[in-house]
Amino acid sequence: MTDHQNQTQRFTSVWDALEETPEEAANMRLRSKLMLELVKTVQAWELSQKEAARRLGISQPRLNDVLSGKIDKFSLDALVNLSSAAHLAVDICVSPRGPLQPA
Repeated sequence: MTDHQNQTQRFTSVWDALEETPEEAANMRLRSKLMLELVKTVQAWELSQKEAARRLGISQPRLNDVLSGKIDKFSLDALVNLSSAAHLAVDICVSPRGPLQPA
């Protein structure tokens, strides 16, 4: 095997590997975290999807999209709003990721 074949690219998260830009990856990381917390919260309610959807102010099919992990159907804003409706406190932590690269 050559050195080229042994090189493995490493990523901080799966989103860094899948998305085209660091901005898109960051957006998906936030959306996935919110969606996971929403799913855990709704499941802990032990309600029917119809009742849980009513509690969140959305339709049952829309809730099913959340519970099924259909992340592409939800913007960051929509997930923040649903989190609020679920009485989840949403906060954001910002930290430098490394030195700024020249343009």
